[in-house]
Amino acid sequence: FYIASSCCSASPRSRDVGPSLLVLGIMIRYRAGKWGILFAFSLKGSVFPKACVFAAPAGLLALVFHYILQDPRYANAVGVGDLHGGGALAGFYAVLGFLLVFRSQQSYSRWWEGGSLLQQMRGEWFNAFSSILAFCNTSPERAAEVAKFRHLLVRLMSMLYGAALSDVSELED
Repeated sequence: FYIASSCCSASPRSRDVGPSLLVLGIMIRYRAGKWGILFAFSLKGSVFPKACVFAAPAGLLALVFHYILQDPRYANAVGVGDLHGGGALAGFYAVLGFLLVFRSQQSYSRWWEGGSLLQQMRGEWFNAFSSILAFCNTSPERAAEVAKFRHLLVRLMSMLYGAALSDVSELED
């Protein structure tokens, strides 16, 4: 989605050129499929193609070095003849373990923050609803009108909360 805006510009110079375009973030809709895991193998919204641009040349280079260093003449000339691969493998596992733990911790903290924000939103709407009900008219002659208003307000707030949750959920229904 693009929104043309003349009041919100990225730089002072862009105001002279004309309206700038602001890009709004678009949520990627994944289809879970029959087993609920097929979204993990889709390329839409995936970083896999971009990662392959960097990983494929590095992997090929490592493969070439592996076969070149199998020859003892080259291995001794470079100075890796005494290295049996244990130290290199241990270093690789240490870095890989660190990256996996770091990424998992980051994703869990983002998930937890999202859940906390949803609960905060629910609490704020509950407080707003309670405040509106607190200021309703308490006179007995308008009791039927006030009850009708309260029932309408409950339904509207419930629809608002449901619409907000359906906006952030991944379900198609």
